[in-house]
Amino acid sequence: MMMEFPQYRLLEGAETLYVIEGPRHAVEFQPLGLKQWMPHAHVATDYPRFVWLQELQNETGHARAISREGFLELLQTREVRGASSQLGRFVAEDVHRNLDVTADVALQERTTFGVPAATKRHALVHSDEEVREALLMSVEKNWEPLILGGGSNVLMHSDWPGLTIEMNIKGIEVLSDDGNHIEVVVGAGESWHAWVLHAVNEGWNGLENLALIPGSVGASPMQNIGAYGVELKDRFAWLEAIHRGTGELRRFDHATCEFGYRESIFKRSARDQWIIVRVAFALERNAPLHTDYGAIQSELKHLSSPDITHKDVAEAVMRIRRSKLPDPAVLGNAGSFFKNPILEAPAFRSVMSKTPEVVHYALEDGSYKLAAGWLIEQAGWKGYRRGDCGVHDRQALVLVNYGEATGQEIWQLALDIVADVQHKFGVELQPEVNQLGAH
Repeated sequence: MMMEFPQYRLLEGAETLYVIEGPRHAVEFQPLGLKQWMPHAHVATDYPRFVWLQELQNETGHARAISREGFLELLQTREVRGASSQLGRFVAEDVHRNLDVTADVALQERTTFGVPAATKRHALVHSDEEVREALLMSVEKNWEPLILGGGSNVLMHSDWPGLTIEMNIKGIEVLSDDGNHIEVVVGAGESWHAWVLHAVNEGWNGLENLALIPGSVGASPMQNIGAYGVELKDRFAWLEAIHRGTGELRRFDHATCEFGYRESIFKRSARDQWIIVRVAFALERNAPLHTDYGAIQSELKHLSSPDITHKDVAEAVMRIRRSKLPDPAVLGNAGSFFKNPILEAPAFRSVMSKTPEVVHYALEDGSYKLAAGWLIEQAGWKGYRRGDCGVHDRQALVLVNYGEATGQEIWQLALDIVADVQHKFGVELQPEVNQLGAH
């Protein structure tokens, strides 16, 4: 299989080079004198620009297709001035670098559960070009690809026999700033918590309630992460992803992502089709504070309302999470293992008729969200230990690895909890953590 993108064009007469990354994405290299190229990234957000890119792709006018080798040969005749993006969109030096694939790499320290597992082959990718190279290699050599971000939402059941592609596209870039509203794009390989702290320290507000959530920026839209009344979708602008089969770069806006409760299109109809490479956020200096949760109010009770800052909220959230949740560096875990179940009104009334004290929250659409942690605790699982795996003694939603547990052992514990809660309350729990290598 040969990928459809990227494609390379030369504009004859003007000596301008183009890298076409998809029907709506291209990088233009304009000659600047005899010694430099000036790169410009183009995203066709309107119809005329889309038509222009289509004409470029169809070799209309003076545009002529050239090979990748021909493109690189011409590119080397001048120095690239700066870069079209610091976030892996197209970094010229990465085109020349051969992808480094390492054999037999342990994944135990690359996943927060820390269960024994290894990958037959491993590649750390720093750019879009390296993502495509790794995908093409996996197809040519028949290596099943595994995309790994921060490793915080996966449970390995066995070794991975194919190629693990670990995302390492880094960078934070301000795209616009009107004094209050800021649009910022962040590389998928950045740590989520580090990004939130950076935003808070810069005064780019709106994400503070999501502090200390483990994982990478690239993984955050997949399950629409959320905590303490805020979800990623509330501050999401767009993301860009590469198609696994064609190499196409595509931009997904808010509507296209189809966000739901711990859900997105990338967990449903587009599952295993795209690799997210960067995410853009819409933040504000004067963003409203979200302090409705009782735990946050308790942490901030020593402050009067006018004095509370976004940084205060972030620090309060971190204190709460640290008091309830184990540090993965000390005790292996993936945060909340189960989703809070959402029931339609008839099913909710059935549960209430048998368990009127069940902790629940009414949603705007008439459905009800139940507290999965409460159900698990009331079923008697909180603090339970089975060998080297168990349920955390301060948060029943969290399954933990005390040191030597295997993925299969943790998964069997999860299945037993699901069956018991179903039996006692008539509610089916769904795992939030992805299972890899399960049979």
